[in-house]
Amino acid sequence: MEWPAEAPDTFSVQFDCTNGTFVMECTKAWAPVGVQRFYDLVREGFFDDSGFFRVVPGFVVQFGLAADPKATAKWRAKMLKDDPVIESNREASVCFATSGPNSRTSQLFINLGNNARLDGMGFAPFGKVTSGMDVVRAITAKYGEQPHQGQITANGTEYLKKNFPEMDFIKTATLVA
Repeated sequence: MEWPAEAPDTFSVQFDCTNGTFVMECTKAWAPVGVQRFYDLVREGFFDDSGFFRVVPGFVVQFGLAADPKATAKWRAKMLKDDPVIESNREASVCFATSGPNSRTSQLFINLGNNARLDGMGFAPFGKVTSGMDVVRAITAKYGEQPHQGQITANGTEYLKKNFPEMDFIKTATLVA
């Protein structure tokens, strides 16, 4: 299927991972700026072969630094303006990570619990895991927050596979009708 340049009002993405498959549904009305960025990243294959580099049980699973450092660099300088928070950070909702106002780039997290306290901090969910949340909960938390994001940014998946051999990875992220 040929996907248009503009994100549809709703769409789904299937993540085939080293530990199973999950599906995320995205809703443009919740966070239109974030949805368009996520859609563009998926269309480009940005998430393919990338690791779940931060796993905090009961809180979040974070990903969104590309396997190829050049891909991460391409999006790093293209910071997004914040979307208003319309949906709450409930379990299975998906958001962009930020380092402050209007700083979203490519990093995302899936909420592993009710994290409504993030709503007031400007974290705007744009989607939710609709199937396979058991797979998301089973992503290895063995390395917690150990992987160094600067090293991932500079060296990509090569750094992760060398230093964190049991880490779970996204094999492919694919738009599905």
